[in-house]
Amino acid sequence: MISAVLPTYNRAPIAFTHGEGSWLTAEDGTRYLDLGGGIAVNVLGHAHPALVAVLTEQAGKLWHVSNVYRIPEQERLAELLVDKTFADTVFFTNSGTETAELAIKMARKYHSDKGTPRAEILAFEGAFHGRSTGAIAAAGSDKMTKGFGPLMPGFRQLPFGDLDALTAAISDQTCAVIVEPIQGEGGIRSLSDAFLRKLRDLCDQHGALLIFDEVQCGVGRTGKLFAHEWAGVAPDIMMVAKGIGGGFPLGAVLATENAASGMVAGTHGSTYGGNPLGCAVGAKVMQIVADDAFLADVSRKGAQFAQGLEGLVAAHPTVFEAVRGQGLMLGLKCKATNTDVVKAAYGQHLLTVAAADNVIRLLPALNIPEADIAEALARLDATARALEG
Repeated sequence: MISAVLPTYNRAPIAFTHGEGSWLTAEDGTRYLDLGGGIAVNVLGHAHPALVAVLTEQAGKLWHVSNVYRIPEQERLAELLVDKTFADTVFFTNSGTETAELAIKMARKYHSDKGTPRAEILAFEGAFHGRSTGAIAAAGSDKMTKGFGPLMPGFRQLPFGDLDALTAAISDQTCAVIVEPIQGEGGIRSLSDAFLRKLRDLCDQHGALLIFDEVQCGVGRTGKLFAHEWAGVAPDIMMVAKGIGGGFPLGAVLATENAASGMVAGTHGSTYGGNPLGCAVGAKVMQIVADDAFLADVSRKGAQFAQGLEGLVAAHPTVFEAVRGQGLMLGLKCKATNTDVVKAAYGQHLLTVAAADNVIRLLPALNIPEADIAEALARLDATARALEG
């Protein structure tokens, strides 16, 4: 059967009918252990009772109204985010890609309103900021941009984690620097705390804004509410999506009052962004995930999982090479082809996600039970043995 869906994905021949916790059930009744989490989206697993309850309650009252009116659910979620972060103000979107567009606009508008327009935004090789024209221009790779020119001008990509290149490139004409504290699509590659602190210093020295893309590494994924907190630095603008909705389409741009000062009435908008349904769910996610005990548990489980993965690397050196990441944002760099590992894992009824640099990503629910971590390690072991023949 030829699908009516535009074929922009190489889809696995599996369809799921329902899920519960860290498990998905396919059409044929087979249960799969989900270590992909909708690519870091389902932070509380599938069909979490608290999210189902708040979604159902809100759906029975009000789904959508225009942003030309006050939306109390939106205001409540914004207050939760401001209370827990560096930010003074929040704009809600439907996706991570939309947050990239606003972050770019906000940074350029800031300098324009200061009377010293700047256009150049420094980014890093291997980055992924979404698939809009602005977002692919920021990433800059051939894979993202080929055939879609002319690209939005003003972006320059630097080697990931290269402090010398950054120091040489940044200047008093730099509008902003945009970076993921941990690259997800780029292969679970982390920037050091020292790099992030120096990046903050350089932006301050040159009057550039610092944009952190925490679409994948944020919302508790690393054991802190946001990954940059480990370095003790804060951005001027932050992109958030994926986990904030727990599976419901939701994104947000967080900013300081200063960085957002140019975004006055009429400068940006969204028909669906900040709708009552999404914000009600997002508020419940925040209430659960932002709890200190919950976050400490993510760190503990992440360390347990990583230790088990190190054992798999030692046991299967022809399949796995190294463990990457922090908290429950983990990656296995492979010696076997990563897509072969992903496919072999299907045979063990295990779901993982491929990334660049021959890595498979492990992005489970943040509340994954310890028994499911043990089961995941057993199935990864069986996957490796199947590949070894």
